[in-house]
Amino acid sequence: MLIEIGHIALILTLVFISLQIILPSIGLYRHQNNLILLAKPLLWASFFWVWVAFAILMNGFLTDDFSILYVASNSNTQLPLLYKITALWGAHEGSVLFWLNILISWSLAVSIFSKRIPTRVITQIIIVLGLISLGFVLFILFTSNPFERLSPIPLEGRELNPLLQDFGLAIHPPMLYMGYVGMAVPFAFVLSALIQGKLDSTWLKWSRPWTLIAWAFLTIGIVLGSWWAYYELGWGGWWFWDPVENASFMPWLVATALVHSLIVSQKRGAFKHWTVLLAILGFSLSLLGTFLVRSGVLTSVHSFATDPGRGVFILIFLVIAIGGSFSLYAWRANKLTKNNSFGTFSRESGLLLNNIFLVIAMATVLLGTLYPLLLDALGLGKISVGAPYFQTVFVPIMIPAIFMMVVVPFMRWKTDNLNRLTKQLNYVWLSILLIGIGFSFVFYQEISVVLALFLFSWIMIHSIYLLTQRIKQQQKIDLSFIGMIVAHIGIAIFLLGATVTTKYGIEKDVSIAINKSFKLNNYQLILKKIENTQGENWHGTQAVLDLYENNQKIDILIPQKRQYSSGMPMTEAAINAGLTRDIYVALGEDLKNGSWSFRIYHKPLIRLIWLGGLLIALGALFAAFNNFYRKEK
Repeated sequence: MLIEIGHIALILTLVFISLQIILPSIGLYRHQNNLILLAKPLLWASFFWVWVAFAILMNGFLTDDFSILYVASNSNTQLPLLYKITALWGAHEGSVLFWLNILISWSLAVSIFSKRIPTRVITQIIIVLGLISLGFVLFILFTSNPFERLSPIPLEGRELNPLLQDFGLAIHPPMLYMGYVGMAVPFAFVLSALIQGKLDSTWLKWSRPWTLIAWAFLTIGIVLGSWWAYYELGWGGWWFWDPVENASFMPWLVATALVHSLIVSQKRGAFKHWTVLLAILGFSLSLLGTFLVRSGVLTSVHSFATDPGRGVFILIFLVIAIGGSFSLYAWRANKLTKNNSFGTFSRESGLLLNNIFLVIAMATVLLGTLYPLLLDALGLGKISVGAPYFQTVFVPIMIPAIFMMVVVPFMRWKTDNLNRLTKQLNYVWLSILLIGIGFSFVFYQEISVVLALFLFSWIMIHSIYLLTQRIKQQQKIDLSFIGMIVAHIGIAIFLLGATVTTKYGIEKDVSIAINKSFKLNNYQLILKKIENTQGENWHGTQAVLDLYENNQKIDILIPQKRQYSSGMPMTEAAINAGLTRDIYVALGEDLKNGSWSFRIYHKPLIRLIWLGGLLIALGALFAAFNNFYRKEK
């Protein structure tokens, strides 16, 4: 009976979302305040019923209710409690329901924390977000019902994909979904502005903190996904340019451009059309990512669905959402207030150039992601586009963007000249040039390392100089400014970690016998024993290795090979982590000659990749909090 209540809760969610769209729309059209004021109560009702549905499905997992097809397909009695919880969003039906829950929660948060926004405006935003929610609840009810019954009821359920049985999957998808779905908020703001034919500084002030929060969550989600893939998949890499990784990276690039475009639009009244288009493009790419993951067109550790009917539904929704929003822009763009002009050399032009680089970079990722799929769909053959393409095309586009990133804050609004900027930064540029020459002598055989170290110095010195100048001139230093500095330093740290670990990381495939050792630089691994081991729902083999650094024991590493009840094998790496390097050991096969194979990695500065990413997110949250504080004041 409880399962039927869950299904009814979804139907009631559909009913209240529909009313949330229809009644306030009539109220706006007829200027009937009583109908307009229904928007928030109806949104609360949608929020209540969608979370009732979520809680009932969660109860199905916690109580091993195998009468539910989705539960029986993704959980069993042996599954640990944490993974029973994460299994809810570990496969297609539950992940889409989770997506809907987050979307409605975002909508409610906007309505609660936007008290100063006029009622008509917030009502329009709620209606737009309701239209998006309507598409997803229809998708769930007609193609992806998580409450479908299974008969006869099995005594035991299936195994959750062992790849997903990890703590990282308890936090990575929620963070990523918060970012993905959060891009719907600036999308709703700009569509509402287009409907009103007005996009002034007030609108932009309202939307900017929400954009920053969504961008921060998207950053955290991508960082956690990279960290999870690194330690869980057993291949020692932190980014593979997997199509589904790209699906989250593309909206991140556009969101980065949007965050900066909003600054110019709010402060200077420029870039209004650019801001609108970026908001539409950012959410469109989030929907595209949904299509890629859930349509069955991809084979990936991240992808869920294989039902083509679901793919067709999402594709239709994608076309309607993207086509409708761009059509609305084409119809109403002339209603937007005229952009303020600015000089060819100015802070506005610098930010515009940076945004163009970001959008072009996104386009190269989009091309590399979709081109193989289009060829395959048209029957023109199968190709694989991997890291060499992205490193050759994407990286050169981002280099000038990084150069510009820290120079633009020194430029003046509206008009500036190179002579003034050069005089202001001549000592900074001279010191960086001398540092770069020094790097060239030390790392003359590695041009990419010299360039990365030069960019690191370029960002750090400019950022520190900008901060000291503010302090010296007793200018205002608010959280938004601190957020910018922190985010820029995060990019520098990420760049340093990514380059050093890629260029100087060591990978060795070795065989080691019991009580024998393998030496890697100043590290030594001694294999003490091989033993059987087991967990709640798996059994396997593990190696016990002593790790020495400069002849001093620093750790015991225990890599494992697991066999789950589904029969799927998994490699669990052992990692000795540090800020300056990781020692990463993965257990291979029994070589039947008294020794075992191992894959050993030395990863210098790899932790800086994730530290840099988290600093970027922290900077975004600082700026968002500053904007919320100002807005409430």
